[in-house]
Amino acid sequence: MDLNLLEAIISIDDIDDLKSFFDEMLTQGELEDLSLRWKLLKELQSGMTQRKIAEKYGISLCKITRGSKILKKENSVVLKILNKTVTPID
Repeated sequence: MDLNLLEAIISIDDIDDLKSFFDEMLTQGELEDLSLRWKLLKELQSGMTQRKIAEKYGISLCKITRGSKILKKENSVVLKILNKTVTPID
């Protein structure tokens, strides 16, 4: 990953500008893929089963398994962020 790109992203302090940046940099398909990955990670973290997630979004279990591995990774930044933002299913 290009460090200059990461520095550019973290320098954006306005949410509308950040959205515009991603809209300009990524195709609609790439944006949808990124959004879907975030949604399935949130669903996994909240306690939804992989099978239910697959049914809900019409995706393969393989795609969800990748997300599950991210959440099991030691020192996962994604997990740290999700722990701050996601409410578990009771």
